[in-house]
Amino acid sequence: MSIADTRTQSIIHWLNHTLKLEIRHFESASCDASFRRYFRVTHSKGQHIVMDAPPEKENTEPFICIDTLLKKSGINVPQIYQKDLKQGFLLLEDFGCSCYLDQLNDSTATKLYLQAFNSLFKLQSNITISNCKLPCYDQALLNTELSIFYQWFLQQQLNISIPEQIKVTLNQLLISSALEQPQVCVHRDFHSRNLMVLAKNSPGIIDFQDAVIGPISYDLVSLLRDCYIAWPDEKVDQWMTIYFQKISTSGLITVNIETFTRWFDLMGLQRHLKAIGIFCRLHLRDNKSDYLADIPRTMNYVKQICNKYPELTEFNQYLRQTILPAYQ
Repeated sequence: MSIADTRTQSIIHWLNHTLKLEIRHFESASCDASFRRYFRVTHSKGQHIVMDAPPEKENTEPFICIDTLLKKSGINVPQIYQKDLKQGFLLLEDFGCSCYLDQLNDSTATKLYLQAFNSLFKLQSNITISNCKLPCYDQALLNTELSIFYQWFLQQQLNISIPEQIKVTLNQLLISSALEQPQVCVHRDFHSRNLMVLAKNSPGIIDFQDAVIGPISYDLVSLLRDCYIAWPDEKVDQWMTIYFQKISTSGLITVNIETFTRWFDLMGLQRHLKAIGIFCRLHLRDNKSDYLADIPRTMNYVKQICNKYPELTEFNQYLRQTILPAYQ
């Protein structure tokens, strides 16, 4: 019997004997890029999601603390009904099966994104960063994330190494841009797979346990330059401008649209380099190879931004002359 099967039996035992639920249906709901798994359980009292987070690999306490923080700020995150921290089980509110990625198309996108903007604005304006006890998205963390690209995509996947001077220059540019921005609460994975379409109070927001205090453009670029769905530049610019006006009017930012666009673009480049590295790590280390299909879309954004800014010329040349030939 596998470890996964043993844990599934433990979950069912917890539901049946500890929580006294009469299970009528139990099925896998999803698994994510971590070691967490999710199950949908239908029982005599309704329907819920069970989070399975093996304690030796995942800590459920950040999820619980951040869930409470976000809910107090008016953000629709799942209610936690029961928990067993020793075993790593949580019984959660079920937001259903329909995420933004399933519903986004030319006719629905603006409405869905405007709803997401409302939630994002609450996240950025209702949480006081001085006492929320979230870690900071500081220089060390930004450096660590960029190293995922160098290690897992360049070295492990392509068997090449970036020249040190190009790496240092790129890191300095991206990190400086991130740190000069207003710092707010950052979900960190605010994209189409983590926003659930609901009949009311939509979207429901999940997968927030890695939240930090960080750059104001981070979650917006996660949403609009999504690794899982791409839009024409003019649409992205239109939506970005709508949100810029919202946070500008509120006083969250005091810069012009040109500066904010630069922040948005360079933050997106940092995030997408990291994502490419993570997709390769999932493939090489965790045997989750489906994410490789998302690299071309993500790489297209990297190429686009590298073409846009003269400061990226040196990295852009290395990208075109060395990385892309090795990748293709």
